[in-house]
Amino acid sequence: MGRKKKVSMQDIANRLEISKNAVSLALMNKKGVSDEMRSLVLQTARDMGYGPYASIDTTENTNILVLVPERIMSYQDNDHFQFYHDMIWGLEKSIRKKGFNAVIAPIDREMETGLKLPGLFTDISYRGVILFGIIDKAYARLIWEKDIKLVMLDSYYRDLSCPVVTSANMEGAYEVVSFLIAAGHQRIGFIGPTNMTTSHEERWFGYWKAMQDHGLEFQSENCLTSSEGYDYTAKEIVQFLDGLQELPTAFFCGNDRIAFILAGLLEERGIIIPERVSIAGYDDTEYGDKIGTTMTTMTTMRVEKENMCDAAASMLLMLTDNCRESIRYSVPPTLVIRSSVKDLKEAGLV
Repeated sequence: MGRKKKVSMQDIANRLEISKNAVSLALMNKKGVSDEMRSLVLQTARDMGYGPYASIDTTENTNILVLVPERIMSYQDNDHFQFYHDMIWGLEKSIRKKGFNAVIAPIDREMETGLKLPGLFTDISYRGVILFGIIDKAYARLIWEKDIKLVMLDSYYRDLSCPVVTSANMEGAYEVVSFLIAAGHQRIGFIGPTNMTTSHEERWFGYWKAMQDHGLEFQSENCLTSSEGYDYTAKEIVQFLDGLQELPTAFFCGNDRIAFILAGLLEERGIIIPERVSIAGYDDTEYGDKIGTTMTTMTTMRVEKENMCDAAASMLLMLTDNCRESIRYSVPPTLVIRSSVKDLKEAGLV
């Protein structure tokens, strides 16, 4: 007896006499189709036995395992890690809305360095794994080599090919740096650990591309692009500032945590933000009132966390096999303009 042919999105499209793109939009819960059509597509997917929707109403394999480095669930730096907390619970909400259970499995440092899988990895049944956050490459490879459906969320490694959901980092950085340039800034610095994550690397490239496309000279002495680790950020920025002969008029930072640390260190030196130096960050993280007067007024690129979580859950559920191909889903961020940037043109300074 021959193998049963797998149902494809094209099969659903043919059944409903609509485009394959419309089917994809409906299954990914994206704009572009009506609520009625979305419901019809989902019901048809169930009826035809398409991928994960074939058994969405059963109790078998309704778990989705979410692996999270324990350090990003720590409250030691709640302001910085609030971003990750929002993502974790947003992911749980998205999975639950789709009729599945999110099972959060923390990975502590000992497990990470010892390449030990959590007990849940073998103790429960699950439809697939979402690997969330920055984790050591060796551990990511350990998961990647397993015969499981896998999606990486927010961070990834280029040589570990699999479906990935991220913010559109390069495009977002390009947009915010272009905004700084439009405000009259030409000497713009960059601070972000490109050696630690692909997100900072991509944001660095977006910065560089914006400078190039606007015909501005790239000055490496105005950029801090590597770090020993997040615990060293303030010390490294102090050393960087001490080595500058002249301050840029603006900085783009790879995330808001770096932006706020920079703002505080500059204000300690009597440098007023944004009168002397403008700063823009990335993420749109709220930081309370710890550093100067700039804490709640940072210009930034808002990461659309809810959309990223929904995309990761949808992508995993759409997988019909244990895909190890480089599939990228980038969610556009949103520019949020606040008072940490001074418009030099409006002030008549350029």
